[in-house]
Amino acid sequence: MTIIICPGIHDPALTQEFITNLQRHSIELKDYLIFPTERYPAFSGFHLWQFLQEKNFLQKDLTFLAFSAGVVAAIAAAQFHQLGGGKVKKMIALDGWGVPLFSNFSSYRVSHDYFTHWSSALMGDGEISFYADPPVEHLTLWRMPHQVSGWMINKNSYSLTTLATFLATLLT
Repeated sequence: MTIIICPGIHDPALTQEFITNLQRHSIELKDYLIFPTERYPAFSGFHLWQFLQEKNFLQKDLTFLAFSAGVVAAIAAAQFHQLGGGKVKKMIALDGWGVPLFSNFSSYRVSHDYFTHWSSALMGDGEISFYADPPVEHLTLWRMPHQVSGWMINKNSYSLTTLATFLATLLT
């Protein structure tokens, strides 16, 4: 699975910490590409699309794993990719509050608290969603997914889990 990691507007070291923490918790990211938000606007789907073209990733089936402002870029680039004949396997949006996730590919929404989960669900909650309980700070989702507990919602069933476990389910 080819994963496009789309960070938000934050220190790039936090994205490395996110990847390290996922790998420490048995989530192998073998084939991935990080959108360099230190060079391009984190929210720009156009720049992400161009970056994917430069890296010759448009011939691959893509999974987008995005955080915060990166969700804006990811959903736009995913739509561009699909319109250009590419396949989007899934879109995982971590704290993409206010970003619509309506698409014809699988999408999943993660929120740092119940209010963000509830209010974002109005714009597409995805096939399965997760919200932190107890609530955590916005950046904690990205930095320490293994330390975030909360509720995974699959249709009308709820189960208590960690964000790292939730992501492992989606990325394996």
